Amino acid sequence: MNTLETIEIDVSVELGAAVLPVHHLLRMGRGAVIELDAFENDAMRIYANNTLIAKGEVQVDEGQLNVVVTEKVIKPA
Repeated sequence: MNTLETIEIDVSVELGAAVLPVHHLLRMGRGAVIELDAFENDAMRIYANNTLIAKGEVQVDEGQLNVVVTEKVIKPA
């Protein structure tokens, strides 16, 4: 098990995505809103080392945001 404890994995959760030209991004100020390609009830995408591994949802528990895995993504062989 000691070998597994030393492996680092970059985990990220994506709520949605948007494509913006850099000049639009540079003109944005505090409080600007970026429209994403997802709706509020859509599942979030969970990545490990930039590979999609699961989908999930956000839950709030005692002021803490939690990501709950709702579906594993099986990679086709």
